[in-house]
Amino acid sequence: MGERARGRGFLSTVLSAGGLVLALLVVPAAATPLAVTAPAAPAAMVTPAEDTIVVGSKNFTENRILAEVMAALIEAHTELDVQLADGLVGTMVVFEALRTGEIDIYPEYTGTGWAVILGETGVARDPLRTYVHVAAEYERRFALTWLQPFGFANSYALAVRSELAERHGLRRISDLAPLAGELTVGVSHEFLDRGDGWRGLVAAYGLNVGDVRGMDHGLAFESIAAGEIDVIDAWTTDGKLLRFDVTVLEDDLRFWPPYDCAPVVRAETLRRHPELRALLDRLAGRLDETRMQQLNLAVEQDGRSFRDVARGFLRDEGLLGPGADGDDPGAAPGERRGDLARFVSGRIGITADLVGRHLALTVGSVVVAALLAVPLGVWLTRRRRWAGLVLGVAGVIQTVPSLALLAFMIPVLGLGLDAAYAALILYALLPILRNTYTGILEVDGDVVEAAVGMGLTPGQVLRRVELPLAARTIMAGVRTATVITIGVATLAAFIGAGGLGEPIVTGLALNDTRLILAGAVPAALLALAADFVLGRVERRLAPGGAR
Repeated sequence: MGERARGRGFLSTVLSAGGLVLALLVVPAAATPLAVTAPAAPAAMVTPAEDTIVVGSKNFTENRILAEVMAALIEAHTELDVQLADGLVGTMVVFEALRTGEIDIYPEYTGTGWAVILGETGVARDPLRTYVHVAAEYERRFALTWLQPFGFANSYALAVRSELAERHGLRRISDLAPLAGELTVGVSHEFLDRGDGWRGLVAAYGLNVGDVRGMDHGLAFESIAAGEIDVIDAWTTDGKLLRFDVTVLEDDLRFWPPYDCAPVVRAETLRRHPELRALLDRLAGRLDETRMQQLNLAVEQDGRSFRDVARGFLRDEGLLGPGADGDDPGAAPGERRGDLARFVSGRIGITADLVGRHLALTVGSVVVAALLAVPLGVWLTRRRRWAGLVLGVAGVIQTVPSLALLAFMIPVLGLGLDAAYAALILYALLPILRNTYTGILEVDGDVVEAAVGMGLTPGQVLRRVELPLAARTIMAGVRTATVITIGVATLAAFIGAGGLGEPIVTGLALNDTRLILAGAVPAALLALAADFVLGRVERRLAPGGAR
């Protein structure tokens, strides 16, 4: 697996020192010979050199294929180091990553730029005028450059079960209006809230649908095939349209703007590497709707990797150079669809690497959370009037949806590991903070008084009496925080931070149960193992008579 995204590395020093400080806090207090070692900062924390190009993509098949196409083309014809930040969740996440310099380039659609990024409310009809307007506004407002389009447009569309279309004579979106109250609609989460998505579509067509569900795009096709829903959103180049028995409805009111796809690059990146413009313009006009649909189908039906399909396209177009083949020499055996045993055995090395990254995320976050929460919990026992406020704030943080919290971190800390660490640290705070506060308050007052009577200073009472007696309760909080963090860390893949969430994200996009299990099962086993090991540590930290 390649590097995923740029990281500014502001947590590296903290993570390197975290284990040592935590050992100084916990080990003497618990009078237990435990060694705590800080996790090494992952390689992705290191800021790449100026000759590194980071290619991003959204989390759906077509966008990831195009990102691989651009990455492979740059690798083949330049000496630049190319990294991928693929599978990022949502248009705004990947756009902010581009705008702030976390990535250098990604494929975008003119209609999305028109409606979502620029917030234009007028009706866009002409593809060329839409492209020129969007390109000019991106350059003026954001210093981002639209290069020449790939040659195809991928518009939104509504699709219904063919049986339903035949029964009711559904050919246009307007035909849905009389049946709207009886329909069950399933659309992707981003489409649900976009102005050029469900919200705007309902207003334009007067669709009064009572049952509208947000769901993953790949799962929506499975649901409509199973008869669980009646209408889904689709893309006109979607490979799934060739696999499933659905009918695409005509946009008779021409609600959607043109969605021509093109590379969008930071102007600063083009200033540093002007050769990229001419190189990427070699892709202009080479992909029509049919070819793009076939590439999508090669991934979604044939089980070929994104990189393999991208290199195959470049080879067919003569863009890889002499002697280059279309297969990905680094693709793991088992990436293509086959028997489960071969798939699992082919991913052993990849899974081991993902587990290591996941552990780095988890251990680093919990260590830093403990460094913050244990001293703060101790302080609250001396300033109890603040306890309600501080614990309340920590509790509110835990109520924020984890994916939303990860997204909130991107404008501040950028894309990748730093944002993931910050969000996971915040999630881990409450259990450790609450248990530290409770554990020290529950220490027998007579024992504390006896220690004071023996002449111990307040600091000595804390280190020699309160912390050792509260150690088991504190460790219970660390144990809970660790298990929670292992689960939440799977979502870090949505912002390019890697870990066991990567195969889950890809599996959801491709509706590949094997890939989903390839991330979910190791994550579950990791959580069980962490709970068992920390449970033993917790028991060992108990005073001798209480074990």
